[in-house]
Amino acid sequence: MYAILDIETTGGQYNEEGITEIAIYKYDGHEVVDQFISLVNPEKPIQPFVVKLTGINNAMLRSAPKFYEVAKRIIEITEGCIIVAHNAQFDYRVLRTEFNRLGYNYERQSLCTVELSQKLLPEQKSHSLGKLVRALGIPMSDRHRATGDAMATVHLFKLLLSKDTTKEIVKSLIKTDQKKGIPPKLFDILEGIPAVTGLYYIYKENGDLIYIGKSRNIKKRLHQHFTATSGKSKRIQRDTYAVKYEETGSELIALLKECQEIKVNKPVYNRAQKKTVFPWSVYVEKNSDGYLCLSLQKTDGRKKEVVSFSSVTDGKNALHRIVEQYNLCKKINGLESPSKPSCFGLELNTCNGACVGNEPAEEYNKRVQEFVDNNSFYNQSMIIIDRGRTVDERSAVLIEKGEYKGYAFYNLNYQITKPDILKNILIPMDNNRDAKNIIKSYIRKKKALKIVRL
Repeated sequence: MYAILDIETTGGQYNEEGITEIAIYKYDGHEVVDQFISLVNPEKPIQPFVVKLTGINNAMLRSAPKFYEVAKRIIEITEGCIIVAHNAQFDYRVLRTEFNRLGYNYERQSLCTVELSQKLLPEQKSHSLGKLVRALGIPMSDRHRATGDAMATVHLFKLLLSKDTTKEIVKSLIKTDQKKGIPPKLFDILEGIPAVTGLYYIYKENGDLIYIGKSRNIKKRLHQHFTATSGKSKRIQRDTYAVKYEETGSELIALLKECQEIKVNKPVYNRAQKKTVFPWSVYVEKNSDGYLCLSLQKTDGRKKEVVSFSSVTDGKNALHRIVEQYNLCKKINGLESPSKPSCFGLELNTCNGACVGNEPAEEYNKRVQEFVDNNSFYNQSMIIIDRGRTVDERSAVLIEKGEYKGYAFYNLNYQITKPDILKNILIPMDNNRDAKNIIKSYIRKKKALKIVRL
């Protein structure tokens, strides 16, 4: 028995996605014998690019059931079934993550129709669902919606089953969850690590530092390293002899120290982070009509960026949010085709008409400058107050004339409001582009953060 499913999500960081729609068709090898289809309230906002892709928006989900309300039905309809999906690794992982949040260990065998089609239809140029079903003449409606994609997967799976006459290929691709145990050596190391915010340092037996990481829960993060099955994780598990940690309390300080110490120590398993952490940035440029434009470009050290991002997707999503927040024009900021006479927002009355010259550049540019002033600290001085390592302690990060100077911890009995006082206890740190972008990103995400402007 098979449970053929498709899941739509909010998008976002790995393992932080929320389910917005799920469709499951129970298939006995001949016909669909049961089905479950539902929108799901993910209790978190949907990324703008996902709204554009699926048509599912936040308003549609306000009255939808939350995941815990549909969890029992999902368990029942998939009981005794092999989970089948196109890119099953993604759908099954998201489903398991949602159940883990409820404290339930959801385990099923899984089968991926991407892998199955690669084995049985090697002549196909593409094995994406959309191109595959078009090439095979499989009817498809509601692309990028759970119902349409799941039903297309049903038809595809039926065809693939008919091609695998002996069912040997299908059987060979069925994956079963392996129980993830921790070797005694690593279990003993983990026992001595607290569940606190800070940095951790992993060493080989000869004393070589092989990995530096940060986490809001060091113990949990190390547990993930010690149980993951990726090639990198297995090498870390093999080489780990000792782990040291440093509690920071503040996630911002942990991020800044991690960035600097990776650059200095160059641990072998942090290779990917030796390059710039934020390769994409938003820059401000004035167009020929005098309007200030925000553009997402590859980070250029010769120019002054406003905000930076770790991926192009994060940058595009943020640019959509910035345009909406400051009531800017999508066409002027490169989010809509320049060949169109006006932006779509003008038709919806969400754009004041800068794209067709109806709004004076001076008025429009004031809002762009407001965004720049709120998100760039070139030549600004400030103290960022954050959590400390104990309840009666706070941390402080000093920015002076746009340069990151370092951090300090202080007791709540003292008030740190002037740079001169802070400098007496400051731990100096390197001022570089990555550090400044980490700080700007943190300020942008933590709306309740206390900032003392100097």
